[in-house]
Amino acid sequence: MGNLTQQATVKMVANHKVWLEDNAIQQLHTTAQLPHIQAAVGLPDLHAGRGYPIGAAFFSSQHFYPALVGGDIGCGMALWQTDMLHHKVSGSKLAKQLGNIDGSMNGTDLQAACEDLTALNTAHLPLTTAELAASLGTIGGGNHFAELLQIDTVYAADANLEKARAYLLVHSGSRGLGGAILRQHVDAHGHRGLQAASVEAAAYLAQHDAALAYAQLNREWIARRMLSAWKTQARCLLDVSHNHVVPSSIQGTAGFLHRKGATPSDQGWVMIPGSRGDYSYLVAPTDNSDYLYSLAHGAGRKWARQDCHGRLAAKYTAQDLHQTQFGSTVVCGDKGLLFEEAPAAYKNIDAVVMTLVEAGLCQLIARFKPMLTYKKGDRACC
Repeated sequence: MGNLTQQATVKMVANHKVWLEDNAIQQLHTTAQLPHIQAAVGLPDLHAGRGYPIGAAFFSSQHFYPALVGGDIGCGMALWQTDMLHHKVSGSKLAKQLGNIDGSMNGTDLQAACEDLTALNTAHLPLTTAELAASLGTIGGGNHFAELLQIDTVYAADANLEKARAYLLVHSGSRGLGGAILRQHVDAHGHRGLQAASVEAAAYLAQHDAALAYAQLNREWIARRMLSAWKTQARCLLDVSHNHVVPSSIQGTAGFLHRKGATPSDQGWVMIPGSRGDYSYLVAPTDNSDYLYSLAHGAGRKWARQDCHGRLAAKYTAQDLHQTQFGSTVVCGDKGLLFEEAPAAYKNIDAVVMTLVEAGLCQLIARFKPMLTYKKGDRACC
């Protein structure tokens, strides 16, 4: 089955409001030609990745492809409603209270984290328990972040959201674990797919599922570290991964659904964040099996990382980029990352989300704006 006998169906969720680079579209179509791929969907945040597109979903039968998931298995978004009232706190003051959370935990936090790790089956993983504990509760680089938000607009009257509260959004994944799993797979099998019933497939899926659990635990510990520093509490409203492969059935066909930077639309409400210094949207997905039960996971890159400094250095200083159009604070001690992740490097989140809404794939619940964005500490850690 798959495109061994028929051409895969390729769909795009796009309109004139959202720019899509030719290279990303080509990657989508090229990937759709892999054996056993039956359907591919490019979302409004589609952009080129290392060989495979980001902001895309793929459905295959009989085989699945770990390389389509990539190295950050389990990367996702988690949202907490904190006990803080947003009008009584300051992003800049909270940044000082937070300090630097780039390093490993210690003391009672580390002990508690190690106890959490015992619930995971780590014996079959390519990293030791000590290595996993060292990364737990850390955000990582790239486009990962933690952001304190306040509600700007509520669209759904029955949303039951407390507008006066501050909300914490965490975007992170499985840190070095996912990459180690992918390297182990590629060393043994290259970029070939794995047959669903094989011993190799079962071994990969066991590691993959452990990485999903570890990534979720990582987001929880990031939030716990930040909330502890701010001496407040919170309740988790959602935690959804956008990098994974899961058994699925699409229009009566059993197979595997790969998401690479694609938010599930079959797990309830989800957050679709903009770049730092832009809005983020809470949305309610609609049934969209035609689009592989997937939505955009963010704004999507517009510029390659290596181009950002050259495009922006003449217009902005590093200090300029530590504050957003909303007056919110950006904590990022890495100057290169500060430019690579500048808002101008990303697509317009309003256009991305409205493209999904106009396609009938989700409904707006609320829009948030940032108060504080943490990327990487600008003070010595530990």
